[in-house]
Order: sequence, then C-alpha cells, then structure tokens
Amino acid sequence: MDFKNILTARRSVRRFSPTEVSREVLLEIVNQALTAPSSRNMRTSRFIIVDDKPTLEKLSKMRDYGSEFMKDAAAAIIVAADTTKTDLWRESCAISATVLQLAVVDAGLASCWVHIGGRPRLKDVPDGEQAEEYIRTFIDIPQEWSLECAIALGYSDYTPKPLPEHDDSASIIWHTRQ
Repeated sequence: MDFKNILTARRSVRRFSPTEVSREVLLEIVNQALTAPSSRNMRTSRFIIVDDKPTLEKLSKMRDYGSEFMKDAAAAIIVAADTTKTDLWRESCAISATVLQLAVVDAGLASCWVHIGGRPRLKDVPDGEQAEEYIRTFIDIPQEWSLECAIALGYSDYTPKPLPEHDDSASIIWHTRQ
C-alpha cells in the first residue's frame, strides 16, 4: 500500500473481529515502529506486546472511559519510554505510536490509540489512581519506563466510512519569500 493510501485508510477503529493476529505480524509492526525518529536519536521508545485475552480484559479496565473496547482487540501494544535518557520521551513515544499505527494499516489491520500517561482510572477522581499505576499491578514494567499509550489493534469487523471532506486551509500559514 502506498503512503497516501495508508494515511487515508488509517482510522480509529474500536470494533474488531475475533481473528487473532500472528506474533510475526505483531513483531513486524513493532520493528517498523522502532525506526521512528526520536529525540537526539536516543531510541527511548519501548513496546509491550499484549496478545492474551485475560490481560486485554484487564487493560480494558484501566480507565472508566475510552478503554472498554480493548477487551475485544486481538492485541494491544503499550508504547512506553525509558525516561532516564531524555526529557523528550513523551514526544518520542508519540512519534513511535504514530508510526506504529501506520504500520498497523500497512499490515491490513486497524487500531485505536488509548491514552495512558497522566490519565486517571476514574474520570470523576482525577487525583485518584492513575491508569499507569493500575497497569503496573498486573504487567511487570521496569521502573524507569513510563507509559504513554496503548494501541489496541486487530482486524476490523467493519469498513469505516471515509473521513468527511473538510477545509483545513485555516490550519496553514504561509510565510513566503518575497
């Protein structure tokens, strides 16, 4: 698939078929994400691949909003970073997660980003337990790693509608040569 088609096909999908995704495909997706640019090429992004249903069920409960659908995904890839190497780890994680989502489309799969970093488990208790703290209760994660997001993925059980046409010209400013 060419790059323009990948960009057009990438949509946030929250409904997945029960078809499993092979470990080879999951590893290929992560290997592609590992090529993402990073701050000072420090390569701080880390990936935790989850492909077992009991853990996906637990991940779906990391927040009381926006993560429930993860229980039906074939897999999730948690994007984390070694925070001891740079203070720009969040930015590097976001770039890696974006490349990962594009690699998912190229593999014929669908995905949806679920935010972890700085998000509370309960929307109405923002100072309570955080999603990351909860995840650490059932996944062994090195202490120096911080979690940014999880990319839930699998084969879509429907074809998402194309993005509606929109005029983004107001989002662009030209500073032109004279």
